[in-house]
Amino acid sequence: MKRSGRLLAVATTVAALATTLAACGGGSGSSSSDGKVHIKVEAWKGGGAEPANVAEINKAFEKAHPDIKVDFEYITANDTYTQKLQPELLGGKAGDVIMVDTDKMNKWGASGYLADLSKESWASKISDSAKPFATSDGKVLAMPMELIGIGLYANMDLLKKAGITEVPSDWPTFLADLAKVKKVGITPIALPDKSGWTGSSTFQAIGSTLVYQKNKEWDADFLAGKASFGTDWKSSLEQLKTLADKGYVSWKNELGVDEWSQGPQDFSAGKSAFWYQGAWQVSNIAKAGFPVQFTPWPAGAAGTKPNAMLFSGTMWGVNSQSQHADAAKEYVDFWSQSENLAKYLDAEHAESPFTGGTTPDATQTKTFNAAFNEGRYRVLPSNSWYGATAETAVGSKIQAYLLGQASEAQTLKDIQTAASAK
Repeated sequence: MKRSGRLLAVATTVAALATTLAACGGGSGSSSSDGKVHIKVEAWKGGGAEPANVAEINKAFEKAHPDIKVDFEYITANDTYTQKLQPELLGGKAGDVIMVDTDKMNKWGASGYLADLSKESWASKISDSAKPFATSDGKVLAMPMELIGIGLYANMDLLKKAGITEVPSDWPTFLADLAKVKKVGITPIALPDKSGWTGSSTFQAIGSTLVYQKNKEWDADFLAGKASFGTDWKSSLEQLKTLADKGYVSWKNELGVDEWSQGPQDFSAGKSAFWYQGAWQVSNIAKAGFPVQFTPWPAGAAGTKPNAMLFSGTMWGVNSQSQHADAAKEYVDFWSQSENLAKYLDAEHAESPFTGGTTPDATQTKTFNAAFNEGRYRVLPSNSWYGATAETAVGSKIQAYLLGQASEAQTLKDIQTAASAK
């Protein structure tokens, strides 16, 4: 038996509200004529091009909790999601359970919209790598669903045509392989950068090896004024420029290609040997029919192994205004259990954010997962200096640099300023 006290509370709520046809007060969940508590769940995963096995998990939850009905609403990510949820939260009409990331958790948590989940049974099981991203002011305000990788994709069929049998793991080998595929008439690498995301993210992926293998505490040192981009990230910026200098990528052309729509379509169509994106694209790319590998960016010296870069991705938060908090927390608790979360992680090709959690090990991600399992990884500090505002600013500065509109020294200075802004 598990959490019998909470289930009793849920049953009591059902009995009390069985004849109520609509929710009264904050939160949008309701109890209807079917005698079930209805909880509304809002998310930017679970629909569109990223179903992520959410429907399957919701179905399993309803089977395990026959007194609760999940009314799931998929909303397009980023601005569309925020513009819908913000007024709903303000007016007390948002879902009982809402998907958040670290930036949204901090903003909505500070406004009092998210319930404190610190006492939930799963909270103590969050890994040390994931916990800072789910915590604000000492309170756990969200359940992390994943630590998801961002790295290098390789079309193994195209590499084979150039005589390459495995994905490079260091920078000299990577450059040599790019030269080989170019020589046989294959576009070496695609780095779509219309919004500035790819340039900024690749810069971070390179630094995950070149900077963090030297100093794992770089983020803390930077925040304490003991480290700077000007002295530590020069080589990371230079790698991006080297790709253009050697003719492997045209940054001018890449700035006209959208990262989120055209980029995945082009790689799926076999238009380049390598590509940079998040692991959440693995399932879609696999449908193209060619063997693909997803690995850490090969940034280091000859013979070295790279660090993987991960991002604290989606999380579940409970609306503090929900009239069905017990049912909402049961839903989040269900997701925290390894056998259920594994379905989502499998679709996302992500790592578990829980100590002892189950991380699916697909053929396409074995190299990336090995780096994670060996402790060769760094999680993007989206909870500190690399928040959403800084990420956008850094991307813009790097775009200018790659177009020759700013010097290396000025760009590193500008990145320092962007990362230091509060």
